[in-house]
Amino acid sequence: MEDLFGGAAPYYARYRPEYGQAAIEHLAETLGADNRVLDLGCGPGTIAIPLARRVTAVLAVDPAQEMLAEGKRLAGGVTNIAWLHGDSSALRALAPFDHVVMGRSFHWMDRRAVLTELDELLPPGGAVALIGPSRQQGEPWQPDAQPWQPVERRVCEEFRLDIHTAANSFHATGEHHHDVLAASPFSTLESRVFTRRLTWDVDGLVGLQLSYSYSSPARLGDRLPAFVQALRQALLADNPAGRWEQELATEVLVARRSER
Repeated sequence: MEDLFGGAAPYYARYRPEYGQAAIEHLAETLGADNRVLDLGCGPGTIAIPLARRVTAVLAVDPAQEMLAEGKRLAGGVTNIAWLHGDSSALRALAPFDHVVMGRSFHWMDRRAVLTELDELLPPGGAVALIGPSRQQGEPWQPDAQPWQPVERRVCEEFRLDIHTAANSFHATGEHHHDVLAASPFSTLESRVFTRRLTWDVDGLVGLQLSYSYSSPARLGDRLPAFVQALRQALLADNPAGRWEQELATEVLVARRSER
């Protein structure tokens, strides 16, 4: 994972859209203030930092040291976050936690195995919460969902960058997180979707593209300047005004154990 996102952390922190205040507040209210929350695959703290202000403590775990360093930088004076190098294979080594939240990280894991282990580790009432794109359109693996995405996909294909190298994700397999959770111990699902409108410029879309694993600076290597130039030119050729609108739907999916 470190290599997959090599060089991407600053772009991830700056250009990946935040989940939005409404989504974070709903998550915090659902989990409760007097709890320790594990943010598994925390990246640069997109969830951990705003959530930490609303709960007792956050364990922010990520396999990429670059992401952890960026998170620590962005956290500033937020002191109740423990930034830990690790991944879903070492859950038993962590301090106890009451709930677990994952953003755009769950699809990198052996989802069923992780849920089975969390069933053993989470206390009664413990929840698994996922925050991310809903089943609505609007993500790069749906290349026609947003007006700029066909352009980005074409340039990526020219540079032989393939989103399906993000193997084992539900985007590649077609098995959505909902379906995996419904067949797990955490089969009682509660979903809320929050919608926001975003405006992008060329710099934002180029930075967003460099935040993805399949087109990260590490993946591009010495082709990075040529890729950035080609993407900028293609975007402006398609839309000389250089501004794009997006309706972004973010789902907060909370999964709890069924009553036994």
